[in-house]
Amino acid sequence: MRHLEDGFGRRFPYVRLSVTEACNFRCTYCLPNGYRKSAPHDFLSVDEIARLVRALRSMGVQKVRLTGGEPSVRQDLTKVIAAVADAGVEKIALTTNGWTLARRIEAWAAAGLTHLNVSIDSLDQKTFAAITGHNRLAEVLDGVERATQSGVHTKLNAVLLRNTLGDGFEEFASFIQFRHISVRFIELMRTGDNTAYFQAQHVSGSTLVDWLAARGWSPVARAADAGPAIEYAHPDYHGRFGIIAPYAPGFCDSCNRLRVTARGKLRLCLFGEGGVDLRDLLRNEGQTDALIERVNAALSGKVRGHGLASGQYGDTRQLAEVGG
Repeated sequence: MRHLEDGFGRRFPYVRLSVTEACNFRCTYCLPNGYRKSAPHDFLSVDEIARLVRALRSMGVQKVRLTGGEPSVRQDLTKVIAAVADAGVEKIALTTNGWTLARRIEAWAAAGLTHLNVSIDSLDQKTFAAITGHNRLAEVLDGVERATQSGVHTKLNAVLLRNTLGDGFEEFASFIQFRHISVRFIELMRTGDNTAYFQAQHVSGSTLVDWLAARGWSPVARAADAGPAIEYAHPDYHGRFGIIAPYAPGFCDSCNRLRVTARGKLRLCLFGEGGVDLRDLLRNEGQTDALIERVNAALSGKVRGHGLASGQYGDTRQLAEVGG
């Protein structure tokens, strides 16, 4: 089997595929004013996604994560999941805000979903509503319970914010003590639209690392196709904590993932410039070899790392555009 590999010897078994730019939440760190349509919703069709994933699978991709925006705003999301499964991908993951999770998780699991990340930035109802613009915490948590019961490997995502530190770590620790769930805190990243918010709310990932170390949590080995999180385990807890700290030195050294936007553009880095359009090769069958050639050619231009630490965030205005 061929492998996707860049000029630094990094292989890419993991692709994050955005299926929509639209989102129905108004999270303060991403879309504080809500999603605003700026172009027709001509996102990749189910057939185009199937062609893309089949080609990626032939290049060694073992894991595909469906992202947005909010993927579940697509009424055909179950068909999208099934198309990815039919392509032979071993791990099919979904990142969602959970607003329809309780109603749709069984259908998603039956279609082939194996892994799930649910964004929950706080377990306090008022704080959750203040961040997301929706008072849906109870519904989202119900969906999480149903997901774990369905056998889908489930994790929680929370953005690390200065305003929510407080007792937040303790609340999540209590939540995962008897649940086989990981909660991963993601260090707030600067984008084109959030400069003032970033300056007010950014907290170093070392804040969580220090908290964990002081309480006996230890880092665990990272799987080859895992995302960028460093996870921590504790003998008294069934669940795990994780930290995604893009400002930490060496963060990009183990990069193993590529991104494709909802309109079919290959992004080599979340905080890069532009991208490589694949859409023309996805519209019809018979373009697999050309698609593979274009992806491999693009990889030769992947840089060693992003420039976040020096204030360079590429052309990413907000994370909903490229799937976070």
